[in-house]
Amino acid sequence: MDKIKIDGMRFVDEHGRERIFSGMNVVDKKDFDKDNPSYWYDPNKFPFEEFRARGYDMIRLGFTWGAMEPVPGRYNKKLIADLCAFLDKCEEYGIYAYLDCHQDVYSSHCYGDGAPRWATLTDKYKPRKQIAVWAEPYFYGGACFRAFDNFWNNTKYNNIGLQDYYANMWKRLVKEVKDKPALFGFDFFNEPFPGADGGRIFRKVILGLAKTTITDSSISKKELIKQGLGSEKIRVLDQYTGDVLRKITSGADDIVRRFDTERYSPFVSKMATAVREITDNGAIFIENNYYSNMGIPCCNTPAMVNGKREAKQVFAPHAYDLMVDTPAYKYASNSRVGSIFDQHRRTQERLNIPCLVGEWGSCAEGDGWYPHIRFLQDKFDSYKWSNTYWCYFDEILEREFMHVLTRPRPKAVTGEIIAYKYDFDNQTFTLKYNQDKAFDVPTIVYVDKKPEKIECEGKYEIKEIPGNIGYDIEFKTDIGVNEIKIEF
Repeated sequence: MDKIKIDGMRFVDEHGRERIFSGMNVVDKKDFDKDNPSYWYDPNKFPFEEFRARGYDMIRLGFTWGAMEPVPGRYNKKLIADLCAFLDKCEEYGIYAYLDCHQDVYSSHCYGDGAPRWATLTDKYKPRKQIAVWAEPYFYGGACFRAFDNFWNNTKYNNIGLQDYYANMWKRLVKEVKDKPALFGFDFFNEPFPGADGGRIFRKVILGLAKTTITDSSISKKELIKQGLGSEKIRVLDQYTGDVLRKITSGADDIVRRFDTERYSPFVSKMATAVREITDNGAIFIENNYYSNMGIPCCNTPAMVNGKREAKQVFAPHAYDLMVDTPAYKYASNSRVGSIFDQHRRTQERLNIPCLVGEWGSCAEGDGWYPHIRFLQDKFDSYKWSNTYWCYFDEILEREFMHVLTRPRPKAVTGEIIAYKYDFDNQTFTLKYNQDKAFDVPTIVYVDKKPEKIECEGKYEIKEIPGNIGYDIEFKTDIGVNEIKIEF
């Protein structure tokens, strides 16, 4: 497999081609279970061939700390072996993968997933089971808050800090996977949450919602009442556009900034330093905190290793609409989510590193949400962003909405991409790039159906991908600005 390098905000392979990656999250959230030691999608059953045929070449490969280290200092050999086997299969099919240590509301003890029970230090607080939505402990869960605060404070358990256990766990895993050609990088902690400060943020957001609803002239109070009394009450959220959402959340900016700069960024640097003791392979992934999923500016600083800026790092933001995980996802707002990703773009530019969107999207009944998915894909294309969709589940590749997720895109471009776009309505794909030298390897564009017409000044060859779903079109072009147009 080609080695991938970092060049400013671009991924570049060893041949000098700019790379754009697309794929899915493949995440197992289970804790350790001695009676059921299989913790992973069986590498021999995962549909790698169809995955590749749909143009996917990136996987966010997730596991939990609870599964990896069920007893302090003792690691799950079966899970490590499964991860290694999965990476080997990825290599066989030309698919990269980055490792994600996943968590939601800290741990299963807090009615989520992530940390082992022994590392869930809630002190006097007892977890309360959610009533309506999985994220409730983030809003008012004292046990969840305290567990996070103890983690960020590196509180000791058996005279060893929790983050020190965490770093040692990563080092143990990295020793086994470091030479796997498919290994792309390390995503240390899913959606970091600020602990007790997260509760303060939630209260400020609620206050901002009330204040903005009352004072913002762009919100029609008559329309709110009309919608609230109507059959689809959820439509009251239509007036809460991206601009309005930003006004609502702005009161929590300082708390988020403090968490990002004083807790999360030093943590990433600590984990990066631990990993770099073992290998220089793989990129360091930087996420945004949980509340930056709502558009509060992410203030993370670059990862540092031994006082120097880490050379290989990637920004992996997440963003979801308020309608996510509900039947009302068909009403998801392009304005709200678009503004959040625009905020993430500013963070990427500030960090000056490539962006691979770690989580996005959802799924629901019907097809009313398809335009929203296409809007987000267009947004990513406009920024030349790679992405991994949330998330893979059994039989997802058989679902009807896969024809929305599967679409034309550049995979490897001989030179620097100027712009590319898939026009769904007109069924055309265009790519423009600047090629500064002769290449022995081609530009590769993935398409999910046989083209009717191709326009370019160079030569091209259409190659069917095993699996009978898609094609790679290989272009040989000359030095200069090249334009490709594909019609379907």
